[in-house]
Amino acid sequence: MQTSFIGDVVLTTPLLARLVQDGEVDVITTPAGATLLATHPAVSRLFVYDKRGSDGGISGFMRLARRVRGSERAFLCQGSLRSGALVYRAGYRKRIGFNTSDGRWTYTQRVEYRDDWHHARRLLSLGDFELAKAATQLSDPTIRPQLFPTEDDVRAVDALLDGRDRPLIALAPGSAWHTKRWPGFGPLAALLAGGYDIAMIGSADDVAAAGEIKLRVERERIVDAIGKLSLLGSAELIRRSLVLASNDSSPQHLASAVGTPTVTIFGPTVPEFGFGPLAPGSRTVGNGSLACRPCDRHGPRECPLGHWRCMHEISAEEVADTMRSVISRETVT
Repeated sequence: MQTSFIGDVVLTTPLLARLVQDGEVDVITTPAGATLLATHPAVSRLFVYDKRGSDGGISGFMRLARRVRGSERAFLCQGSLRSGALVYRAGYRKRIGFNTSDGRWTYTQRVEYRDDWHHARRLLSLGDFELAKAATQLSDPTIRPQLFPTEDDVRAVDALLDGRDRPLIALAPGSAWHTKRWPGFGPLAALLAGGYDIAMIGSADDVAAAGEIKLRVERERIVDAIGKLSLLGSAELIRRSLVLASNDSSPQHLASAVGTPTVTIFGPTVPEFGFGPLAPGSRTVGNGSLACRPCDRHGPRECPLGHWRCMHEISAEEVADTMRSVISRETVT
């Protein structure tokens, strides 16, 4: 069961790849998570839990509990009390989750939550702790996520890139958490547009965040994919890019799943929380001089101290230089 954010769904795929070795794997996930996993070869059946829509309330909860009955084991990747209660109600005899989860009292097996591990490794440990324990490097293939865009996704990206022959880099300026949105993507795009076409990655909610890029870069240099591609289509566009610059948000996990190196900009959060990029050659940028950082596990609604220096003091030049360094290494490789 994985009903967390999009990035968490992506980071669950190494666990799916491990579990399918034991038999068929069904997944309970959100509508967005279902679009990501619909083509994954490890998934037998998808059960969509639209907990904020058609499956809301106790009636939706009970309806889903009836639908998902019949399996032997449940792996609680999303550790809320509601998730634990759902699989308990559905009659799963073995219920496996982290020992720190809110719903842990409903579990039959509690796995140690390792703060010092990447989250993909933590999730893998639910199904095979020893395998996860052995994955001591971020480059270990057992914790690398994988996604599988469809032919329609590939064609949609072909259409967006039709007629372009310049090398492509991707920028993802959005985030569900306002304080995790670095304000420098416009200047960054201006620094890089001389040598590359700029692909803008994001959902329809990111139109405003992408506006600064459009103001700084000539229209013909921009591949505007904001709100125009599915999640798997965005992954395919990222795959064709030399590098992605992203906030600490879901696009970096899409990049990890398709092997595109990422420069992730961390502000109120830090990579040590376990949500950094996993693609080879990836780098992170952050203001390491601030005693107030990190201030939140996800990103607060606003800076607790009012200055937001963790983002304002990261320059576009620093990020551009880091991206050029990544590209240079990729070219040499």
